[in-house]
Amino acid sequence: MSKVSTPSQFPFAPARLSPTLEALFPPGVVVAEMRESGDPNTLLPGEAEHIRRAVPKRVQEFAAGRLCAKLALHSFGITDFELRVAADRQPVWPAGLVGSISHTAGLCIAAVADQSRIAAVGVDCEVVGHVNHDIWATICTETETAWLASLPPPHRAPAVALLFSAKEAIYKCQYPLTGEWLDFHDLEALPGTFAPGRGQLILRTTRALKIHARIAAACSTEARSDEIFTVQYLFHEGFVTTGATLPR
Repeated sequence: MSKVSTPSQFPFAPARLSPTLEALFPPGVVVAEMRESGDPNTLLPGEAEHIRRAVPKRVQEFAAGRLCAKLALHSFGITDFELRVAADRQPVWPAGLVGSISHTAGLCIAAVADQSRIAAVGVDCEVVGHVNHDIWATICTETETAWLASLPPPHRAPAVALLFSAKEAIYKCQYPLTGEWLDFHDLEALPGTFAPGRGQLILRTTRALKIHARIAAACSTEARSDEIFTVQYLFHEGFVTTGATLPR
């Protein structure tokens, strides 16, 4: 499926395409972002039925995510598509496309790609400083905790937000291929330098998972017992955004 040019973003406003965040992914991935609350009136009937009993905050997040996704889908020539929710709560993307949605306070992002080029994509955004210290042990392995302790104190909150976001992005990326739930400790960042700007983080799986064989089959690669993921990240405007992809 070829990417087509996107004209004026109306009626997708206030969602907008984001070349800055698109740079977290390989060519062929389209990224849209939105800073405002979502308007439930922009939802199609098949989408609105999924949030009939949701609290207002969830409704606004859901609507923002759908609007970003529709803007990205428009770049592939897809219009008026009802982005429904599957039984496992994953978005049901159009045939031939893969995607991922993330939202946090003040930011919503959707990433969409052609499945013939990208087997899977995952995006996540977090507010730096919102990952409470009392859950650091839940997020971090012992190796990661030691790495955090080695950093200058001002870098620790951004670094743990990055770990949280990177693991979420990998989870979102692999789940459509494997159907496997991952615990935070199933992934571990390899030791390296930390740059609170733009960079990449390399993580490995810490136990045998279905992820290895199923991802290898989807991506036409050889299965490894120790799978490695490279996540691109960007710190911006008080957020950290991460992108994970599995190319064909």
